[in-house]
Amino acid sequence: MSVRYPRPLRPGDRIGVTSPSSGVPKELRERLEVAIRRVEARGYEVVLGSCMDGAGHVSAPAAERAREFMSMMTDPGIRAVVPPWGGETAIDLLPLLDWQRLRDAEPTWLVGYSDMSVLMTPMTLLTGIATVHGNNLMDTPYRAPEGLLSWLDIVSAPQGRPFTQIPPDRHRASGWDDYRLHPEASEFTLDTPGRWTRLDSGGGGVGDGGVGAEGLEVEGRLIGGCTEILCNLTGTGYLDTSAFARAEAPEGLLVYVEAVDGDAFAICRNLHGMRMAGFFDPANAVIVGRTSAPDGASLTQHEAVLDALGPLNVPIIADVECGHVPPYLPLVNGARARLVLTPTRSEITQTLD
Repeated sequence: MSVRYPRPLRPGDRIGVTSPSSGVPKELRERLEVAIRRVEARGYEVVLGSCMDGAGHVSAPAAERAREFMSMMTDPGIRAVVPPWGGETAIDLLPLLDWQRLRDAEPTWLVGYSDMSVLMTPMTLLTGIATVHGNNLMDTPYRAPEGLLSWLDIVSAPQGRPFTQIPPDRHRASGWDDYRLHPEASEFTLDTPGRWTRLDSGGGGVGDGGVGAEGLEVEGRLIGGCTEILCNLTGTGYLDTSAFARAEAPEGLLVYVEAVDGDAFAICRNLHGMRMAGFFDPANAVIVGRTSAPDGASLTQHEAVLDALGPLNVPIIADVECGHVPPYLPLVNGARARLVLTPTRSEITQTLD
């Protein structure tokens, strides 16, 4: 198996929208329409699925969601599939999917984050098809800050040409735009300064936030996703990073994780379990997304990561824009990547080859 990249999207291509997890409530449908129009403005045709109901925690029964997902992912006329957002229990689709059929189909871009990690990360590990951990459809109307890209930029990028993203060093401290009141929202409120943080002792002292005078440069293939979602798959055949590394990245992986809202104690336990199950074994470094999840009474989120992942003895870079805190730095599962962190420079370069 080798990493396969869906061909770059061209104007006129079709993009499927379905909700493998949570659908869209009626009061947020206007935002959905705004997001669809933004995709159409890039020259694409949007195919809206029937699994979109937002009345409950899932958009439809599992069998229906699985059928629609399979249909879109194996339709040669649909070049990308993106959900409105994540949710809670897309994990119920995994045993219902025809993984051999997905392997045999022409590769289609799968985009998303949060609960979509439970589909995207296994998709890359089991089929070798690259997936995009980035903005969901409802985030698409936002303008990417200078230095960052949107998922639409990445799925249309030429294969084999490197692209570099540089963080804006500002983020949104808390809260989300109310789409009921502001369905047209298109500018992130980035009101808080913050840079990437090296947590391991290589930064100059464990947990001191330094990067070291010499800085850091590390490479590997990207794989990862949401901590609270992926921890439920570690130790199963759906999340065998070691087998993927042996086949595709003997030089090692850049493994990324991010926390949604679990407190520091929960995240610490999750990461310990993932480490003991071997998820991080092939990691040359661990990338940790910035989070607004709460600290514990005597344990911060940074300390939780160090407690669980410090024994790996690899660089740990935190506060990267690959989580639930805007803005968003999309990462391609399966892509070759180089991360650079110095006192004056933070960047990640990905190559789809």
